[in-house]
Amino acid sequence: MYVVKSGLVGFPLHQLNTKILPTLSATIPTPFPLVFSAPIVSFLSFIFSSPLSLPSSPPIFSPFPSSLPIRKKMATAFSPSKFAAQPFPLNTTSQNNPLTIPTTASPFLGRTRKLIRLSSSSNLNLRRRSGTVVAVSDVVKENKSKSTPNLLITKEEGLELYEDMVLGRAFEDMCAQMYYRGKMFGFVHLYNGQEAVSTGFIKLLKQQDSVVSTYRDHVHALSKGVSARAVMSELFGKTTGCCRGQGGSMHMFSREHNVLGGFAFIGEGIPVATGAAFTSKYKREVLKEADCDHVTLAFFGDGTCNNGQFFECLNMAALWKLPIVFVVENNLWAIGMSHLRATSDPQIYKKGPAFGMPGVHVDGMDVLKVREVAKESIGRARRGEGPTLVECETYRFRGHSLADPDELRDPAEKAHYAARDPITALKKYLIENSLASEADLKAIDKKIDEVVEEAVEFADESPVPPRSQLLENVFADPKGFGIGPDGRYRCEDPKFTEGTAQV
Repeated sequence: MYVVKSGLVGFPLHQLNTKILPTLSATIPTPFPLVFSAPIVSFLSFIFSSPLSLPSSPPIFSPFPSSLPIRKKMATAFSPSKFAAQPFPLNTTSQNNPLTIPTTASPFLGRTRKLIRLSSSSNLNLRRRSGTVVAVSDVVKENKSKSTPNLLITKEEGLELYEDMVLGRAFEDMCAQMYYRGKMFGFVHLYNGQEAVSTGFIKLLKQQDSVVSTYRDHVHALSKGVSARAVMSELFGKTTGCCRGQGGSMHMFSREHNVLGGFAFIGEGIPVATGAAFTSKYKREVLKEADCDHVTLAFFGDGTCNNGQFFECLNMAALWKLPIVFVVENNLWAIGMSHLRATSDPQIYKKGPAFGMPGVHVDGMDVLKVREVAKESIGRARRGEGPTLVECETYRFRGHSLADPDELRDPAEKAHYAARDPITALKKYLIENSLASEADLKAIDKKIDEVVEEAVEFADESPVPPRSQLLENVFADPKGFGIGPDGRYRCEDPKFTEGTAQV
């Protein structure tokens, strides 16, 4: 049996308010924070149709070696007050053969974890409703091939991960070009630097599983299978886009791929995801659809985790044991507000145990670690063991949006994370472990460049939506408002906008 422990790196937790925050306040300008909210009820109604000093050592199987001395503040992954001395089993089924547990240290800015092996006589009488568990990426599967004892992926899996991450990066870089050329309008938020999160989670899903995203949604859609053509066309506002040009950058949707939308307001997608997870449970337990084991992933950022919808949905998901994984893409900044300045306890994953669900922190710049956490959390949900809160600490390489000059973040901080580029790290790992050659990866790079170039050409040549599409998907029955007495859309009348041009 094992228990997961977590800590804050580099300073004791009790010094956070007395030493760290005042320093930040004196050095970082304070922007105007934006707080959004959305009615949770309407979304659900819609869907229901003391510190320890440890030696610094590199990870056994991680591609990211340690380069910084680390002092860890250990805390259990569950509520410190209620479960501080309680060990948790790694799986709900019995483990006859204990796993080999590495001690992992990381140069990551946030937290790091250690798995501690417990004796078989440890007390497991937990006062919890479900006896659910925490699993982390540092667990080496016992049934791995003897020829590759420290590898978490096969060659095929590695190439798939690499291709998806390169696609996301190349696509977003092209979006920046097209935006500055005037091909895209409104706000465009790019995903550069965070690819390990999207790839690590979404590539483990089934077709029927659902993804709910944020305004930074292009790469989530690509990872789920929406074509580069459809996403680029949507960004261009063309009829060939995944929403026929009516969604744009922040509202990617695909019924075919179960991408339930990007959402412009922070937090508003979480109730939708909770409703989707409720639908899966209802189909299985009430409608007796035995094969319905569908899982929902809800992606959102650190800035959302102080909003009401987040807490309400964590409560409901834990109460009803819904098949959902709440994925926090903590890129440390909410527009221009530092996460450390905006949150009383910056360890977001600790909010999970407060509602009776596992909370896990993972290095979001390491796709292999993310993938291992994703395997367990998605597996828990699919087995009916309830939700998991996963905090992926990552970093965006560009500003909040393409309209953001990105002047508030320290250049040294940006350089630190740029040196930990998740794509470069995965490439190094694949080559050093003989999972791929330089030629293999260059071929993928070339393929992706061609895919993205073709997507731009396709989007540019696609037609714009007709005026008759203006009121579609706005009113369930537009007769009397959008349709004239002759049965035609009023917007087709040349005089429809007469008198509004000056306005």
